Amino acid sequence: MFLIDMFNKKTAMPEADRALPGRAEPIPTAETHFVNGKPLKGPYPEGLEMAYFGMGCFWGVERLFWKMPGVYVTAAGYAGGFTPNPTYHETVTGQTGHTEVVLVVYDPKIVSYEDLLRVFWEKHDPTQGMRQGNDIGTTYRSAIYTVGDAQAETAKASRDRYQQALTDAGLKSKITTEIAPAGAFYFAEDYHQQYLAKNPGGYCGLRGTGVACVGG
Repeated sequence: MFLIDMFNKKTAMPEADRALPGRAEPIPTAETHFVNGKPLKGPYPEGLEMAYFGMGCFWGVERLFWKMPGVYVTAAGYAGGFTPNPTYHETVTGQTGHTEVVLVVYDPKIVSYEDLLRVFWEKHDPTQGMRQGNDIGTTYRSAIYTVGDAQAETAKASRDRYQQALTDAGLKSKITTEIAPAGAFYFAEDYHQQYLAKNPGGYCGLRGTGVACVGG
């Protein structure tokens, strides 16, 4: 993503009591989605549901989901860590515990959670641990943060099916995806929101999208 990432080799989670202190107030971000103009933080229409996915650099991940029919709005942010209201430059030190995550607000009548999970498994490598490709560090770990018991059960069942598919294909790779209940989600800075709509030739980081990735 940025030159600072070259020095981000933090591949072990920090202890909670040693994480950066953060701040009480949210960091500034965009009010509306750059692509569809909908409110980034809501309120969202009744009947919509939320999902959270970490698949490495959130720039390419967010574009992947905002293009799906039935997705109302997406947002880049940080989750799974300890530091309240972290900044990007804090997360990449590896001292906040967060991973880069995309919030997906979707209409389950149009697109199912299972459909979202299928994209999740197929568009990144969930076996790499604390990295995704050339992006190394805890902020790039694979993660699914679930909302409610139904999502948790569905996510774990889909992981098990995907692991079996890898095994059946003769691969010894083990899925390292973190699956945990969704905690606090912190919206990333304005310039991260819908980054690839603002910078069409920017770094993507995903596999199997047919999009050339530049920068780094």
